Amino acid sequence: MSEYDFVVIGGGSAGYAGASLAAKLGLKTALVEGGAEVGGLCILRGCMPSKTIIESANRFATLRRAEEFGLRAENLSVRPEEIMARKRKLVAEFADYRRGQLEKGAFDFVRGRACFVDPHTIEVVGEKIRTRIKSKTFLLATGSAVSRVAVPGLEETGYRDSDAVLEWHEIPESIAVLGAGATGLEFAHYFASLGTKVSVIQRGGQLLKDTDADVAGALDVAMTRRGVDIFYQTKITRTELCGEKKRIYFQHGGSEKFVEVSEIIYALGRQPQLTGLDLESAGVAVENERLKMGGTQQTSAPHIFAAGDCAGPYEIVHVAIQQAEVAARNAARVVHSKNEPLEHSDYRLKLFVVFTHPEVASVGATERELQAAGTAHRTASYCFADHGKAMVMGETDGLVKLIASPKSGEILGGAVVGPGASQLIHEIVVAMHFRATARDLAAVPHYHPTLSEIWTYPAEELAEM
Repeated sequence: MSEYDFVVIGGGSAGYAGASLAAKLGLKTALVEGGAEVGGLCILRGCMPSKTIIESANRFATLRRAEEFGLRAENLSVRPEEIMARKRKLVAEFADYRRGQLEKGAFDFVRGRACFVDPHTIEVVGEKIRTRIKSKTFLLATGSAVSRVAVPGLEETGYRDSDAVLEWHEIPESIAVLGAGATGLEFAHYFASLGTKVSVIQRGGQLLKDTDADVAGALDVAMTRRGVDIFYQTKITRTELCGEKKRIYFQHGGSEKFVEVSEIIYALGRQPQLTGLDLESAGVAVENERLKMGGTQQTSAPHIFAAGDCAGPYEIVHVAIQQAEVAARNAARVVHSKNEPLEHSDYRLKLFVVFTHPEVASVGATERELQAAGTAHRTASYCFADHGKAMVMGETDGLVKLIASPKSGEILGGAVVGPGASQLIHEIVVAMHFRATARDLAAVPHYHPTLSEIWTYPAEELAEM
């Protein structure tokens, strides 16, 4: 039986980050990866493949607007098999690079599926291995899987989940997207840009349920203008085949309605991937299919940590990496028996981006969160429709929003719905990192005409309050 100080289960972004740091901190470390492929969710079935195909959709959408800019782009066509071939090529390159990092890391890399035998022992079974590993501490970094919400008739009608869409070599005439979270809306944007008629069916009252209403509303306006039908406050009652089409029936506005489409995209969220770990044998508590977690990244078993999608509360890569690094530093304190407080994960600068058109991005606290916490705040917004560079680009949908403390003026949060939102948000991330005030931001020179200078308008408004 091999013995270690720190054993990581899962070789994605969180797992690799945790193992690398633990080894640097002097812990004897191993990483166990049991997936058929190496790379983790982000590389294999998440961020990188989805953003790759979305980039193709973005380019096609731009070409379709050529005449608006005095240009002509004729005989346009979509080659979905070539889009997917490009995606596979890039994903393979990313995965090969990650495999190299794992194999050449300053830790042992073990291929096989892990299962707890007792709180300090796991059994690892792979094609060429069956062994037991003992460790003083562990890090669970097993990612997430598509959650399954029961919808009457859906299995018989047929659908594609987020994993299947990333391998789909067709552009259907019409689709219905079930769910209006980041994944569902990105797929809605992808297909709408390539000419598919898209309907979005959302249970709640807005897109992106955790964002502020004005931010979600700005995206709604833009997507509706592009021809996407969005139904809110719905309850799906059943689905069924109707010839070669598929029907989704749902309650909406006090009556039953339906949409008839070529295909259904299931995007009702993901859940922690904990199957097969036998966490009960490790003394790790699970409630409602989720780990009981503390801010120190410890589970209910103090020597077993968790990070990334399996830990929550955010399914975001940079957060997963930060959590894993917190876990590694805390594990080092446990192993070395240091009598000092454990570190807590800090989400003050939590980032969120959705790669729709227009893009959506936010950092820090939302107005909704501040209101719920009873925290005093002021907000200011400015629309891209009144911004010179956006007008030149023909990208006038959306807005920017800043939130600041009324007493100190410190920026508490920011959001963008508009062109380049995924890039523009980082100006506010930097400002918040240094705890800048709205007055500080307003005083920073911004070149004209650029998209970035739009931040000066809400900053100046807040600075004058």
